Amino acid sequence: MSGALVIGGGPAGLMAADALLAAGHAVVLAEARPSLGRKLLMAGKSGLNLTKAEPLSEFLAQYGGAAAQMRPMISAFPPEEVMHWAEGLGQTLFTGSTGRVFPHGMKASPLLRAWMARLGGMGLTWHTRWRWTGWDEDGTGAVLMETPEGLQRLTPDVTVLALGGASWARLGSDGQWAGIFRDAGLPVTPFAPANAGLCVGWSVHMKAQFGAPLKGVAFHAGSLVSRGEAVISARGLEGGGLYPLSPALREGAPLTVDLCPDIELAALTRRLSRPRGKQSLSNHLRKVVNLSPAARALLMECARPLPEEPATLAALLKALPVPHDGLRPLDEAISVAGGVPFAALDEGLMLKARPGTFVAGEMLDWEAPTGGYLLTGCLATGLWAGRAAAARLEQSASG
Repeated sequence: MSGALVIGGGPAGLMAADALLAAGHAVVLAEARPSLGRKLLMAGKSGLNLTKAEPLSEFLAQYGGAAAQMRPMISAFPPEEVMHWAEGLGQTLFTGSTGRVFPHGMKASPLLRAWMARLGGMGLTWHTRWRWTGWDEDGTGAVLMETPEGLQRLTPDVTVLALGGASWARLGSDGQWAGIFRDAGLPVTPFAPANAGLCVGWSVHMKAQFGAPLKGVAFHAGSLVSRGEAVISARGLEGGGLYPLSPALREGAPLTVDLCPDIELAALTRRLSRPRGKQSLSNHLRKVVNLSPAARALLMECARPLPEEPATLAALLKALPVPHDGLRPLDEAISVAGGVPFAALDEGLMLKARPGTFVAGEMLDWEAPTGGYLLTGCLATGLWAGRAAAARLEQSASG
């Protein structure tokens, strides 16, 4: 075949196809699952968080150690452009109190239907149940696809790989491509869970709190701090307030919780110094600090018996140690760290060792918390890789 082949029908792959089609190139898209955008649709079940409306510097900071590598892609497709793109697909949007941006319908299916209609109108050809199995090493470098009609050997002018990470295998992100890369001598940073729940071995006393939210607290791990909500579950803690700490928790950093983040230590000490009379210490905490039942239960679980001395107790409330056994397994994570290192790619996300093959989306070695950063990162890298692939086609045609 001539033209472009995009492998992977998630947001990054669809955006790469969009960029190539917009540049006037023929595109074939192959997806291993029976339908496109399965992980996107699953994400939309809880409200499709497209991006976050905040200054670019703050947005980029959420990509941690990969912020410098992600800067060109995010700068070319920043949050405001993500919003314009979605509006161009007929989606009306709203921005929540925290800056998170959603379609009014909250679901991904209307956006995906409109997007596929546009791509179809631009001439996209797509196939489902086509699984990439590697390259033919007979000297042609043909792309091998396992299809319902048997093995297909394709020789596109450019290929964009957007095969996802290694979480949510049932939706298509099974990470099997990493083995193909390693067999071909291409580097892959090992996968690790990101945006994952934390394993905590609770005592039986915590059972009454399972499902209860921890609100109005601050989570600390290593140098990372996150204000947000987490839920106490039978297996530990999970939720958006905890997910930004994944890089530190994955490395075994201790978790501490500030149960009173809006009260300075000295002021908290003064409050706890008030006479409590015959009240229990738990009831005293409820009254003078307004700790929720879930917060009080966490405090008792992790620090019983509580110190009586106000300054010591205040310090404990400001940095409650929560013993844990690390993050939940990889396939339970929302996303992953690891993947193709940026050092193996040129500035257009093309593999240096395989000219004409580009990589996008969660295949790349970057991570970010939930809150719009993941989807924006996938869209931005897909667009970047698609544009770079289109430029390579144009250079070949003119050369």
